[in-house]
Amino acid sequence: MPHAMPAVAGRALPPAPGSAAAALRAPVATLRWLWPAYVTPGRPGRPTTQQELRWVYGAWLGALALKVLGSSWDVSWHFRWLRDDLAPPHLLNTAGTAVVVALVLFHSHTGYGVDRWALRLVQAGTATFLVAVPVDLVNHRVNGLDITSWSPSHALLYAGTAVMLAGVLRGWWRYAAPGRVRDAVALGLWLLTVENVLFPNQHQEYGVLSLRAYEAGATTAEPQLLDFAVAQGQSPTSFMLPVPSWVHPAWLLCAGLLCLVVARRVTGLRWAATGLAAAYLAYRATVGLGLEVTGFPPSVLPLALLAGAVAVDVAVGRGLPGWLAGPLVAGATYLAGAVLAAAGALPPWDWRAAVVLLTGTAFTLLWVTLDAVARSRWPVAWRGGAPTG
Repeated sequence: MPHAMPAVAGRALPPAPGSAAAALRAPVATLRWLWPAYVTPGRPGRPTTQQELRWVYGAWLGALALKVLGSSWDVSWHFRWLRDDLAPPHLLNTAGTAVVVALVLFHSHTGYGVDRWALRLVQAGTATFLVAVPVDLVNHRVNGLDITSWSPSHALLYAGTAVMLAGVLRGWWRYAAPGRVRDAVALGLWLLTVENVLFPNQHQEYGVLSLRAYEAGATTAEPQLLDFAVAQGQSPTSFMLPVPSWVHPAWLLCAGLLCLVVARRVTGLRWAATGLAAAYLAYRATVGLGLEVTGFPPSVLPLALLAGAVAVDVAVGRGLPGWLAGPLVAGATYLAGAVLAAAGALPPWDWRAAVVLLTGTAFTLLWVTLDAVARSRWPVAWRGGAPTG
């Protein structure tokens, strides 16, 4: 609901910047206006105009975009160079994290743009992420060459980011006015969520090409990285494909595609899953090309995700129950995977019938669980009621 510009008792506020461009051109003047105007104590659920919401959640998009760019660069970096705490990708990610922390402190102090649950989620997620950073540093000191995306310390980073994103999605969806702006920002946040969920699979997507290049005598890894692996008592290729071959398709289905199912249902937008999958793949292709032309290792793209996403949209659009939709989406994904495997554009997948059946069954059970949740009162409380403090 719109409300008047905040006022500070007994003090006239400096004029607000006329536009975002004007604010960026004069950051000191902007801060002098912003602090007394908005950085005042308040409870969650504090009245916030739509323009103010767009400013705050635009800052969230920018901060999270910095984190995503840094982490995307980081994966490719680790397949070429030895790990360095102050490597440029880490610094880029840290810049995004700093803005995230500032936003969480802003929400916590002022109460603007969040209800209690959204605030708790962004606080808990950010705290988990910040705890995971020193844990990861200790992990690398103890274990040496540990660049796998599947380590416990990295899992904490993903989990913290996921919880944080859940809070941001809740705050935006509950307070933003229905319309194109709400849908566009929500899709942007869901895209960041999909990227975070699928991030661990990038290890295999980079590793398969790194191993192929190494075996062909044209390794993309620097000698110091391979020598360090040997010094740690490992094979120089041990970090390239460190997990079993059933992991990539299982995670693609049970995490990535399940996330797209949730996004499709929450937004209610036709072809939302397909659009998000296509946007994710376009982002990966663009960033991957930029990294490759600057000398960093390439990766394969999880194109099977797009086939699964189309199947998700068709299944949800036709109202298919999870017990039927799950096998159909899993079948479409595995069919696309078979085509990609034949073209040499897929990390190792475990094609044993029992493993494929078990993965499809797990995905179906998760979808059935989503159906049960959707029939409960929880989704109404999450997005349907009037915002409350």
